[in-house]
Amino acid sequence: MSEDTVVTLRPVREEDLRVLEAFLTDPEAAGEFQWQGWSDPGRWRRQWLENGMLSEDGGTLIVADGGEAAGFVSWRKVMCWRGTSCWNTGISLLPAVRGRGLGAPAMRELVRYLFAHTQLVRVEAATEVANVAAQRVLERAGFSREGVLRSIAYRNGQWHDEVGYSVLRSDPSWQ
Repeated sequence: MSEDTVVTLRPVREEDLRVLEAFLTDPEAAGEFQWQGWSDPGRWRRQWLENGMLSEDGGTLIVADGGEAAGFVSWRKVMCWRGTSCWNTGISLLPAVRGRGLGAPAMRELVRYLFAHTQLVRVEAATEVANVAAQRVLERAGFSREGVLRSIAYRNGQWHDEVGYSVLRSDPSWQ
């Protein structure tokens, strides 16, 4: 797929919960860099029942490819500096659609959505240093590499370094 690939982000529907649950119960679905061990799959359903997975402090949207759920994007409000907040974002795609060019357009759409519907000026993301594919996705989506965060992620019995990225509302490509 090209950089012009169009993906749709949409609210989570009840039938999407099985897709989301796979990321918490199936190491293959989560992927090498996202598998954090077995997690409570019911948390997605509880959150969906409570607020549709959309709140003032964050949310989850489905990445749809041809109408089918291909994965999800999510964001949460985090403290950036002295009481100011920014959005911390992420994406997870199902194994069957990885490598098809959906990641960068999905992240671009998420940034557009957040800048259009919230007042925060910074959107950030991070990925493990070894996850070169995710770094390429973020760079193609318009994120700027900021640096390496050492020993920040614990996975599979070891601490891992991550690369931090951001997009600012004032960046020329987002005005």
